[in-house]
Amino acid sequence: MKNRILTLCLFFVTIGTIAQIDYTRISNKNFSFGSYGRIGVDWSHENSGSIGRRLNLNNMGSIGGRLEEQDYIELAPVVHFTPFSEEDSTEIYLQTRLAFYSQSLSLLGNSTTSSLGGITIALPEAFIEARNINNTGINVWVGTRFYRGPDIHINDHFYFNDHSGQGVGVELKKMRFAAIFVSSTDTSSTLPPYFYLNFASGTPSVALRQRVVSIVEHDVHLSATNTLTLLGEYHHMGGGEVVDTIPELSYGADKGFVLGARLITQHGLKNGGFNRVALRLGTGIANGGDGGLSKTWLTYGAPDEDTQNFGGAYSVSFVEELFMDISSRNSISAYTLFTASKGAANTNHLAKTYFGREVYNRKFDFAIGFRDMHLLSPKFKLLTEAHFTQRMDGNNPWAQCLKVSVAPTLVPTGDRNFWARPEIRLIASAAYYNQFAAESLYSPYLAYVGEQRFGYFLGVKAEWWLWHN
Repeated sequence: MKNRILTLCLFFVTIGTIAQIDYTRISNKNFSFGSYGRIGVDWSHENSGSIGRRLNLNNMGSIGGRLEEQDYIELAPVVHFTPFSEEDSTEIYLQTRLAFYSQSLSLLGNSTTSSLGGITIALPEAFIEARNINNTGINVWVGTRFYRGPDIHINDHFYFNDHSGQGVGVELKKMRFAAIFVSSTDTSSTLPPYFYLNFASGTPSVALRQRVVSIVEHDVHLSATNTLTLLGEYHHMGGGEVVDTIPELSYGADKGFVLGARLITQHGLKNGGFNRVALRLGTGIANGGDGGLSKTWLTYGAPDEDTQNFGGAYSVSFVEELFMDISSRNSISAYTLFTASKGAANTNHLAKTYFGREVYNRKFDFAIGFRDMHLLSPKFKLLTEAHFTQRMDGNNPWAQCLKVSVAPTLVPTGDRNFWARPEIRLIASAAYYNQFAAESLYSPYLAYVGEQRFGYFLGVKAEWWLWHN
């Protein structure tokens, strides 16, 4: 009875999921639990001392390294259901995920949900999935989930097929079909707005419209070590009624397409070495996100001034990622990334989007980086990172940053693996900015300290995940 009460309490207090990480280390027949997070302290000696600021360039998120990221915690219980028949092979579970983070630079331990810029609680996943129904290999799911493939781990960039959102999907062996439904009650949304003025009832009222993202993926096993994944998406948004007197709430339907291919080559090395190469093209409203986000339903740029849609907008994304063991004591992860995106407006620089807001209508992102793990002993590693990133917004010059990080790391478990967690890291990072980045204060660090060519970060951070081996 006590065990049942404890299990029930855990379920209602901590909601998360295993969709991105397979959380089954702490489990029984009906329940499993996992967690992922980063937490720690950091500081700067600028302006009489303060919380450390991220050194990466603006609008590139964690691209350029993520060792300096702020606190973020996920709690992830999963409820398992047992088929009525003991001979039924169907696996059924409810996966949920509860995420905690701060909207400001406040430490989680000093914040509450009621404090200014305090703790935000999100539910990015809550879905039910039935797998291998009647031993047919068919999987069915519905709900909201992180529906995506692997990321570049050292900068947490899900670059190819991040379909995360609320929807429904069916999987059959090498094929995956899904529909993601996107809408928002945020009336400041401009790219494009998810609301319009509705006259269907005879009385003007604001109504929501949805973007429906139809997705198909197919895996082609070229050999025992090579898998090619083909991706296709179609995006559609219905239009609101045209109202001449309120043009800011008048626009027609819009659409977009995505095509992509990713080749994964497994090296079969000690820690599962691999090489991944991905190319993706998006058009119309499916021309991708920004700020380091790569979801194709996050439209970039401004619409055409005359048609007020995104016909002619596009994005091209190329990523290559490598992981391999150099020796019994050294493993390396490396990547290169290039993205070119353009909106539909007839300009490369600033253009007006819905409601008169100006945004850049073209951008280029480029990044190259690596992380080396050197095993000093079963419980100690030395992590070394180097990243070069640059970004061009509109017709502006390139903003550039070269960053180097050194992180002596304690591994309490004594696991000699590159992927061993938890890790407790003493982090020292230094960055060099070009003149344009420094003058335009093009990083969170520069926005705080002012125009400088050099920046630094000091901190002690922990990262963990709980998953099965």
